[in-house]
Amino acid sequence: MASNGSELNQSKPVIGLTSYLEPAKFGVWETEAVLLHRFYVDCVVAAGGIPVLLPPVSDAYDRLTSTVDGLVLTGGADVEPARYGAEPHPATYVRPERDAFEFGLFAAARAAGKPVLGVCRGLQVMSVALGGTLTQHLPESGTTEHQPAPATFGRGTVTLAEGSRAAAILGPETKTLCYHHQAIDRLGTGLEAVGWATDGTIEAAEVPGEFTLGVQWHPEQDTDDVRLFQALVEASKERA
Repeated sequence: MASNGSELNQSKPVIGLTSYLEPAKFGVWETEAVLLHRFYVDCVVAAGGIPVLLPPVSDAYDRLTSTVDGLVLTGGADVEPARYGAEPHPATYVRPERDAFEFGLFAAARAAGKPVLGVCRGLQVMSVALGGTLTQHLPESGTTEHQPAPATFGRGTVTLAEGSRAAAILGPETKTLCYHHQAIDRLGTGLEAVGWATDGTIEAAEVPGEFTLGVQWHPEQDTDDVRLFQALVEASKERA
């Protein structure tokens, strides 16, 4: 039985998850910590993968990429506006060290042909890395449905383009939980918009012909529906 279990684990792809570097308090400690919402890890496990956290403290992008079979660019702080030629909005908050890490990791993963799933900030990282721009504060356009209140996810429906990878995974539309005050303005080169909220906000984009897929909502918040993570795991298994 141990041998069978070992063989099963060997067949599971390793999925790298980018993580936060933030002040945190746990037990008797109050210190800077590498952390990530557990939902991401649970979704990767439920999808049949082995999760590994990737902290934003290294520039060994090729080496890190070689150790994983697939990559998730997770949610978090806003992308530094200087990266797309803009001045910061008062509501924008950034983590420049994480930007540098994830831009480098994303480029290395694509160069190596590794599947990449972007979640919320992750989609924005993908788009800006490819030359896109962002709308920095959606409430100024009169909508708060994407981020109703602090620590409160907005509920919505996203329509997905027929023939897209996203639609093949999720169907023509999907219910979503979202939490973002920024959104795609101009898409990066090579990305195609394939999902839209009812107000027209781009909620999904992908690069045709490769598993480079980003969604603006938070699929990890629904651990009963891990289809996006399953698709990433399957693509990572095939690539491995």
